[in-house]
Amino acid sequence: MHGLTRREFAITLGAVALARAETPGNPAALNLAEAAAQIRSRSLTSTQLVKAFLDRIEIYNPKLNAFITVLRADALAKARELDAEQAAGRFRGPLHGIPIALKDNIDTAGVRTTAASALFDDRVPSQDAVVTERLKNAGAVLIGKTNLNEFALGGTSATSYYGPVRNPWNLDRNPGGSSGGSAAAVAAELCTAAIGTDTTGSVRIPACNCGVVGLKPTYGLAPIRGIVPLTFSLDSCGPITRTVQDAALLMNVLAGYDKLDISSVQHPAEDYLAGMKQDVAGLRIGIPRAPFFDMLDPDIAAAMDEAIRVISKSVKSVKDVTLPAMNNVAMGLGGELYAYHEQYYTQYAARYQLRARHILRDRANQKAADYIRARWEMELLRRTIDDAFADFDLVVFPTRRQPPRTVEAALKLDESDTPRDPESDSNAYFSVCGIPGISIPCGFTSAGLPIGLEIAGPHFSESKILALAQGYERATDWHKRKPKLTPETPVPPLTPASQ
Repeated sequence: MHGLTRREFAITLGAVALARAETPGNPAALNLAEAAAQIRSRSLTSTQLVKAFLDRIEIYNPKLNAFITVLRADALAKARELDAEQAAGRFRGPLHGIPIALKDNIDTAGVRTTAASALFDDRVPSQDAVVTERLKNAGAVLIGKTNLNEFALGGTSATSYYGPVRNPWNLDRNPGGSSGGSAAAVAAELCTAAIGTDTTGSVRIPACNCGVVGLKPTYGLAPIRGIVPLTFSLDSCGPITRTVQDAALLMNVLAGYDKLDISSVQHPAEDYLAGMKQDVAGLRIGIPRAPFFDMLDPDIAAAMDEAIRVISKSVKSVKDVTLPAMNNVAMGLGGELYAYHEQYYTQYAARYQLRARHILRDRANQKAADYIRARWEMELLRRTIDDAFADFDLVVFPTRRQPPRTVEAALKLDESDTPRDPESDSNAYFSVCGIPGISIPCGFTSAGLPIGLEIAGPHFSESKILALAQGYERATDWHKRKPKLTPETPVPPLTPASQ
């Protein structure tokens, strides 16, 4: 920092954008808790922090395509307003002045919400989603809307009307999906944190692929009213952050009952930051080998063995366990997807990407009886899954079994009717059961791609999950590693057929 204090360095942000983006002392390198502490102490202003991120977005978003909409003028105006509030003695809490990105299927009043589709290219909601409103009330600054698989239909974030998202660790690879833009933005330090949505892994998979933290809460804990639905019975929203502590801070804002949201559940308010600090020495950890460890990439298998070894040092016990079997319930619920899109698909099918058209075509033919049987199985699993945790408290397993495909390969697969490899089935299981899970960094493949460790537990076990996750985070340094992006990093070209 050339002898400058952090405050002095922040004040020099009017200098060259490139220098701002790459200097080690840049405020954009701060995680949420660090940035919140500096804003609270007034060694950093929200305006300075927002400017630092906007400068990085200008340089790196053309490479990553993480954002569909960047709210430069709105974010700066809001930051100045929040700085003035603080100067006047009003401080809203840890999110005061913190720049947050929202996945672009989460409604924002007066700001278009596209779900990455041509169909919604000019859609501007009149109301905020409940989680958007809660973040704003807590003092967050909305810096932009992030890219995703069209209508969240996929696990790669490659098929979007606005073009594919790229992985900051290797621009040739996909970042995971469908919340790939949110995870890529957090990993590349284009925002302090982001909110994604998760139906069968869409927060956890991109968090894994991008080397960040992604939490899917208990179904109904965080309201989904005002979010473009995928499969309503499975949809959740949750934080994507750089640290476990940051995820806990955001859950304190996101969680809470909404009586107008029929998925919302009443649960006593918790302080997840305090819960995260609980002792994990008494925890009994289960390792569900089958099927969650099947078909593991060798690098991922080695990383999991080491992660389990590290965890075993701090808990009461670690043993192999079995979870109840589940049929393909997630696919059986596809009628919910078609129910939302029917009015659009029957009139505007050509405005959907090819992958979405294939999926909606198949879901249109689903029988009501098949859907009802899937609902019955899901409801029984949700009523009984906590019983499976009688002899252990939490389970640990790999978030992804294989490294991410190239963007090119993902696009080609989306353009075909080829059946998919089981990429998100580990995550889908916990979505069907309605129980929480978090993905945290636990290593890298030999090709330098992040590997994710997932921790899951029974309903409303977020605090225990966060406590174990932070314990592992403190014992390792995987979360401290950052992708080596530079302004000169080239973007691999796509073949014309894939563009």
